[in-house]
Amino acid sequence: MGLHYGFHINRFLTETTGSILGMVGARQTIAIQKQYLKDSKHKIPLLFMTDVIHGYRTIFPSPLGLACSWSPELIEQTAAVAAKEASVSGVHLTFSPMADLVRDCRWGRVVESTGEDPYLNSLYASAFVRGYQGDDVSAPYKIASCVKHFAGYGAAESGKDYNTTDISEYQLRNFYFPAFKAAIDSGCKMVMPGFNALNGIPCTANPWLIQDILREEWKFTDPVITDCTATYELTAHGLCASNKEAAQAAINTG
Repeated sequence: MGLHYGFHINRFLTETTGSILGMVGARQTIAIQKQYLKDSKHKIPLLFMTDVIHGYRTIFPSPLGLACSWSPELIEQTAAVAAKEASVSGVHLTFSPMADLVRDCRWGRVVESTGEDPYLNSLYASAFVRGYQGDDVSAPYKIASCVKHFAGYGAAESGKDYNTTDISEYQLRNFYFPAFKAAIDSGCKMVMPGFNALNGIPCTANPWLIQDILREEWKFTDPVITDCTATYELTAHGLCASNKEAAQAAINTG
């Protein structure tokens, strides 16, 4: 639901699930939060999340540009600045870092990545998380981080966004997983699955990826959030017959 002038929290938002889109600045987020908590039955505060990718008010080079510095310390500093600016504007969590390994320059999101090397990607993913969250994510001027897109999204066939990916377990574990594991080991608070199908099964509803690897092997217990319309797209993948079935599949996956 978009935010517009004179916006009011209504019964639809207080009694159902969904999103409030387009909020900008502390004044709006505080006003929305207060009214929501006043009208909500369960009194669970809203979580304000957005893409803080390479700065918030102060804009730094793209993640790929930052990666060319070869300096995890510099990346951590830029993330800390972004977190400070975002937090005072009411943001609680950023959908960053993007830990996708990329080796096909035709893919349209290369610039949001930190390149093609799993070791460097791991260092950079950790640096982003440390910068956003610090030693205590609940401290002033810090925000939580969400690593994305788990996993193999950057290996889309022919560089076509959202395309399928066929990757061996050897390649996944040695090239595509390390940066995600590094972000999780550094304390990242949320994981976002990819839009893509991984070896025939969409990441959003991939039990091996979410349950076996993320939950059981890596012991990640924090939230998993789907990307934008990824749940609906389970029907386009042919996995589900309806949006209702797609929502159920995503939730049951974890």
